[in-house]
Amino acid sequence: MADYKAPLRDMRFVLNEVFEVAKLWAQLPALAETVDAETVEAILEEAGKVTSKSIAPLSRAADEEGCHWNDGVVTTPAGFPQAYQTYADGGWVGVGGDPEFGGMGMPKAVSAQVEEMINSSSLAFGLYPMLTSGACVSINTHASEELKAIYLPNMYSGAWAGSMCLTESHAGTDLGIIRTKAEPQADGSYKVSGTKIFITGGEHDLTENIIHLVLAKLPDAPAGPKGISLFLVPKFMVNADGSLGARNPVSCGSIEHKMGIQASATCVMNFDEAVGYLVGEPNRGLAAMFTMMNYERLGVGIQGLASGERSYQNAIEYARDRLQSRSPTGPKAKEKVADPIIVHPDVRRMLLTMKASNEGGRAFSTYVAMQLDTAKFSEDPDARKRADDLVALLTPVAKAFLTDLGLETTVHGQQIFGGHGFIREWGQEQLVRDVRITQIYEGTNGIQALDLVGRKIVGNGGAYYALFADEIRRFTASAGSDMAEFTKPLNAALDNLDELTNWVMDRSKADANEIGAASVEYLHAFGYTAYAYMWALMARAALGKETQDDFYASKLGTARFYFARLLPRIHSLSASVKAGSESLFLLEASQF
Repeated sequence: MADYKAPLRDMRFVLNEVFEVAKLWAQLPALAETVDAETVEAILEEAGKVTSKSIAPLSRAADEEGCHWNDGVVTTPAGFPQAYQTYADGGWVGVGGDPEFGGMGMPKAVSAQVEEMINSSSLAFGLYPMLTSGACVSINTHASEELKAIYLPNMYSGAWAGSMCLTESHAGTDLGIIRTKAEPQADGSYKVSGTKIFITGGEHDLTENIIHLVLAKLPDAPAGPKGISLFLVPKFMVNADGSLGARNPVSCGSIEHKMGIQASATCVMNFDEAVGYLVGEPNRGLAAMFTMMNYERLGVGIQGLASGERSYQNAIEYARDRLQSRSPTGPKAKEKVADPIIVHPDVRRMLLTMKASNEGGRAFSTYVAMQLDTAKFSEDPDARKRADDLVALLTPVAKAFLTDLGLETTVHGQQIFGGHGFIREWGQEQLVRDVRITQIYEGTNGIQALDLVGRKIVGNGGAYYALFADEIRRFTASAGSDMAEFTKPLNAALDNLDELTNWVMDRSKADANEIGAASVEYLHAFGYTAYAYMWALMARAALGKETQDDFYASKLGTARFYFARLLPRIHSLSASVKAGSESLFLLEASQF
């Protein structure tokens, strides 16, 4: 496997040249005080070093070893505790955390780049700080000041970790039917009892304490999702002086044996009248949990991007070195027995598909991160409302489309290696196995598509969609004639998506099945159109600079490839959507 190199040049391009993030931060007083160009540059450089030098070299051996479970004790692979300590000592767990409690206070647009680097270096490793960061978001937004003061500083520092305990064996997406219970106690605490499955980082040896956020139901809770509350349940109790006390009755019953992310402990967690503390209001646990869901779902999308980036780096190095056959137009490396496989059209097709997907995904995830920053930090209520609406619309796309393309991209990378791609020692098959989970957890991609079409499109009559579409139209209208090769197909793609959106909203009035039948293909058509917008923005930033720097020439060439070879996928997707739901219900269940 090629050594991982953080794509810092492209990250700087997206932040500084495409989106000019400094202008946004200057409008947000809370960020203007903590963020400047020098700090961001230092963060990117240092994150690139720690991920490439301390974490990436562990990835393959950690996958081979996996995690170990012995009588409730979980041990991570060799090197992980030391690497985690290095990562925590750098303050990286709290890069986006509240400075009042020891976090760096960086905007999501910056922390998103750090997330990509950590997940490219090792997706399994990156899950541990990701779950901690997610738990911190919910605690900081909804918990009492007392709980924040006790738990956030140690979580941001990396001394303590966090986990999110939602799923039960009988209740995956349908959280309304969970059985975990919370009994109120005289001292204001609760006794939490139940079993959760698929809990990432539920138990491990990386930190001295683990803080679980657990969904449970109070005795008098109403049925369904409106009866769910959220509780903070520490692995070890915390004494008044901040030291660790007795072990809470929380235990790991087993760890899952999985297809990928072997070095990430995926646990069955048992809560046996464990002491917990209410986070937020009673019966409002889902609202408290969903505060962090937009961040987490964007984070999972970034995992798909990160896996694709690592696969591309491996594949491009291999394609330049591997000698196989001659170019169709005649020998290119005449002094060698064969040409490098990068001369072959199909290898170039796969490499460019990977490159276009990765760079488009990096721009799109940064764009969504900027909306999160505006929604969180803006003092203008109209700006906050618009950003909130865009986040609602784009989060399911970011989660599902980036991870679907992540799988496609890692498979392309594996394919470029040929038979070697199927062999463990080259690392490509691990990336395929690891990225597969990203399409499943934090809400399967089918659920994301239902959310997009059912709630975010049909549910509000296309109002969120109109915000995004109008922004794209303003961009294309203001672009100069030198941008026509990009804006013309972008406008055509947007016209197609307008028509598709109206079609789905209209058909869903007569047949409720139309939403589910259309959702996945619609999300993909939306995703390719959104990426076309991103590529047009990147082309504008690169245009006129291509003779000065190969970076810009490469960017423009990739943009042209995207519009020529990938954007046309919207036509087959649109045809599938308009085929309707009828053909899905021609068979009785017994006929399958």
